[in-house]
Amino acid sequence: MSFSNNFNNDPNTYANIFSFMGFPLGRELDDSVDAVILGVPYDLATSGRSGTRYGPNGIRQASAQLRWEEKRWPWTFKLGDKLRCLDYGDVCFTDGDSEDLVSELSETADKIISANKTLLSLGGDHFLTLPLLRSVSKRYGPLALIHFDAHTDTEASDAKYNHGSMFYHAPKEGLIDCEHSIQVGIRTEYDYEQHPFQVLNASWVNEQDLGTVLKEIKQRVGNQPVYLSFDIDCLDPAFAPGTGTPVSGGLSADRALQIVRGLQDLNIVAADVMEVAPAYDHAEITSLAAATLTLELLHVIAAKR
Repeated sequence: MSFSNNFNNDPNTYANIFSFMGFPLGRELDDSVDAVILGVPYDLATSGRSGTRYGPNGIRQASAQLRWEEKRWPWTFKLGDKLRCLDYGDVCFTDGDSEDLVSELSETADKIISANKTLLSLGGDHFLTLPLLRSVSKRYGPLALIHFDAHTDTEASDAKYNHGSMFYHAPKEGLIDCEHSIQVGIRTEYDYEQHPFQVLNASWVNEQDLGTVLKEIKQRVGNQPVYLSFDIDCLDPAFAPGTGTPVSGGLSADRALQIVRGLQDLNIVAADVMEVAPAYDHAEITSLAAATLTLELLHVIAAKR
């Protein structure tokens, strides 16, 4: 099985689009695999519009539009020459059973991470980041979190399944180090006096030059192992209408890609792209943005090698 030429040799944008970027679809975690794409089609913890269970498939389908370019602009290398990627498919769980979802996701993530693979998960609602953080922190200890979102997701809720309280619970469970964590693109209410994370709000990020934004992120994170979580509603609805809780005034797709691209010297050990709900989008705009961000993240991880 050839990884370096798998999708580069098949630029078709409408045939055989079963996996992300045409990566091999399988579950063998041997030495020929460096990074793993995992879909999690779950949206039972959402508080807004449902539909993110279709996000992983929407992102995969949209990724076909990115397969024709041998070297993704502006990178100067072929992804497969540095990073051999596998699409693991989706986590399977009993319909409507959130407890089973957490169990199956945790077991799958543990398996992938213990095999020393970089895990990039596609959602699904943002609650999924909490069980993923539990798995990743088992290997790396408390993580620095880089969180792109319109919302801080720090609601002080004891609800077991809530896509707005993951980053309230994660510090309490010792999964992330708040002193080295940062949230980007926020533009909704939070506790300004007691908030544990540094916040770069959307207006500030949009007004600053790229170097200033990246300096803030890198100074906060330092040399810590990083978990990067990207809620697609960090983007303005003009660039990502297909999501459950859209908020005007967000980042452009280009701005977000520039920031992500600038993180290549950080130690990103796992990542996710969440909250894509294709049904609220008339032209795959959101799915394409998410697929592009996912591909950019893979290049960022590859560039570090």
